[in-house]
Amino acid sequence: MEKIEDVVLRYSGRGMQKLRNYIPDDFCHQAAREILSWEKGIVLLATGFYVAGFAETDGPAGTVAVAKALKKLGYTPMILTDEFCEGFFEKEDIGVIYLDMNATKEDCENVLKEYSPVGLISIERCGKNVDDRYANMRGVDIGKYTAPVDTVFRLAYGKIPTIGVGDGGNEIGMGNLVGIISRKLNLVPCKVQTDVLVIASVSNWGAYGIVAALEKMTSEKLLVRIDWIENYIKETVDMGSVDGVTHEHVVSVDGYDISVEKEIIGELGRSI
Repeated sequence: MEKIEDVVLRYSGRGMQKLRNYIPDDFCHQAAREILSWEKGIVLLATGFYVAGFAETDGPAGTVAVAKALKKLGYTPMILTDEFCEGFFEKEDIGVIYLDMNATKEDCENVLKEYSPVGLISIERCGKNVDDRYANMRGVDIGKYTAPVDTVFRLAYGKIPTIGVGDGGNEIGMGNLVGIISRKLNLVPCKVQTDVLVIASVSNWGAYGIVAALEKMTSEKLLVRIDWIENYIKETVDMGSVDGVTHEHVVSVDGYDISVEKEIIGELGRSI
């Protein structure tokens, strides 16, 4: 039986395996333990990564999977995103905060004041890099299309617990490994830190890995089914989302066919 952490790092093509020795080996379980230590309250879940005019398919599905698990465990999940994910979450009966593209530091402070979260989790959300830019995997500046959600995490860091899930090096949380990413991966790393970092070949898989670890620790049925995942991704594609690698409006994630998503969910279920 494979470990949860091994499953979410299958087919790694972006160097995430190179980062594994620099974080705890049981990183999904570490994230789950962190979540279970929080008082029951509001958890802010950030997602939405701009790609070629739309939000990509990686991120929202994993974020909703975590939100569903949090609800079952007695927390109140709230999605923190921007206009490119408009309509993705309301039908799942999850509250949404749409941060304006031009939001100020004060606006971000007000999010924390208004909602008083017990924790923050980012799943595939771009954060400013060490050059102070929002950049995609190709190094293209996407700041014009990225609301400063990462500022909320920077303001919370050290005061409110934070978790980051990423698969490339430019996502919130990768600031934990700035020096390592600079040396080992061919990109300018995100500088935004979190208390816990979860790495995965695809960020959705990292999110599912957290849910699997939560299920293992609580004995509650929490892991989403593949038919739900496929239907949900299809619905977001119908609303405009694209595969982050191919830039096509198709039911795939980071170039992986939905059958691979099915494989990962199946293996995670066996790992619990």
